[in-house]
Amino acid sequence: ERGLSPLKTLRGNLARLGIREGFHVHAGCVGAFLRSAREGSFHIVFLDPPYDMEQEYESTLNRLGGPSAGMLAEGALVIAEHRRKQKLEDAYGALSRMRRLEQGDAALSFYEINGRSE
Repeated sequence: ERGLSPLKTLRGNLARLGIREGFHVHAGCVGAFLRSAREGSFHIVFLDPPYDMEQEYESTLNRLGGPSAGMLAEGALVIAEHRRKQKLEDAYGALSRMRRLEQGDAALSFYEINGRSE
């Protein structure tokens, strides 16, 4: 969908899949959103900032493992998609990496709170 914003693409994909409930799309600054999120709200957090914004990974993962850790539900999973060559830390505060998958130039790092899993 060349020329569409990522947000329009996401909403279009959800509509094509027939997914109409059970999710919330938040457009805006991640820092402001994390400061306002309710405690225990999220079971899955998927991070995919532009690869060139490497500082966003660290600041967001540090916030999720620190001041905003309470927003994660019991057994929550935080997934960060990043460049394969980008080295994310094994831990960010209360978040610990449990798995890393690599394919091509991309990688997925999976984190959980204090090593807990469901």
